[in-house]
Amino acid sequence: MMPDLRPLSPELRSIAAEELNEVEERVPADLAALRDWLAKQPYLKARQDDQFLVGFLRGCKFSLEKTKSKLDHFYTIKTLMPELFGSRGVDEKNLTLLRTGTYVRLPKPWGPGGPRLQLTNYEKFDPKQFKLLDLFRYQTMMSEQAIREDDNSNISGYVEIIDMAKLSLSFLAQLDFTLIKRMGVFAEKAQPTRLKGVHLINCPKEGVALLNLAKSLMPSKLQQRFHVYKNLEQLSQVIPIEYLPEEYGGSNGRIADIQAEAEKQLLSYKEYFAEDSQYGVDERLRPGKRVDADSIFGVEGSFRKLDID
Repeated sequence: MMPDLRPLSPELRSIAAEELNEVEERVPADLAALRDWLAKQPYLKARQDDQFLVGFLRGCKFSLEKTKSKLDHFYTIKTLMPELFGSRGVDEKNLTLLRTGTYVRLPKPWGPGGPRLQLTNYEKFDPKQFKLLDLFRYQTMMSEQAIREDDNSNISGYVEIIDMAKLSLSFLAQLDFTLIKRMGVFAEKAQPTRLKGVHLINCPKEGVALLNLAKSLMPSKLQQRFHVYKNLEQLSQVIPIEYLPEEYGGSNGRIADIQAEAEKQLLSYKEYFAEDSQYGVDERLRPGKRVDADSIFGVEGSFRKLDID
């Protein structure tokens, strides 16, 4: 039976074949093998639609063993972090955060077969109203939509551009380093789309030390993908301005329009996120050694809240 998948553009099709070992004729058998394995894991309840599972196969370059591990981590970490993943409804809080335009996925990727570009801008992010946890929660909802909707992201990865010009110091003061560390582990071990780079611009001098601390908590593979630039001009030598939105002098959409489109899409996922609680892991049923936060995230010391003079 042919899987129910979106056809790929010619550029992405050739990248999937050359870089991800995707063989079109073999995909149905790969999906069947994965479902067969899932059926034998009493502790793990996962979504099983074709487009979702193929996102994991692509993220693991079609290695079945790696895909199993990634799916397991995806649901294990979600179950271990109910404060973030247990309350992901399409609710007023997420819609209000969406409407601030703090985090947008830009319509044009970085070249036809290139990675998806995502932009964070803290200008309208009010730390009295939102915490870092709220932003991460919203970002995971976006990235989960991308597993099913965004072929560029699934095949060529994604790049984060973070503009810190309007970052408020009270937001820096409430940074939660345990959470940042856990999200780094999630990005590396659980998320099927691959993070190709984090480009930070306009970092306030008070933020540099905190940024270095946050970076040091990331898995080493991700640490190498962090790049810091003084300003937009420096960034544009790496990512041409045309790939940024109009507000940044580029031609990659207007943030207000991108936001309106993202809102329509998020509303269409209302049911998806409402069903989410039925998926996850039940450690009591896991054969062999049970998994807990220490075994996934490493032993976490407590990070004191940092004093910023």
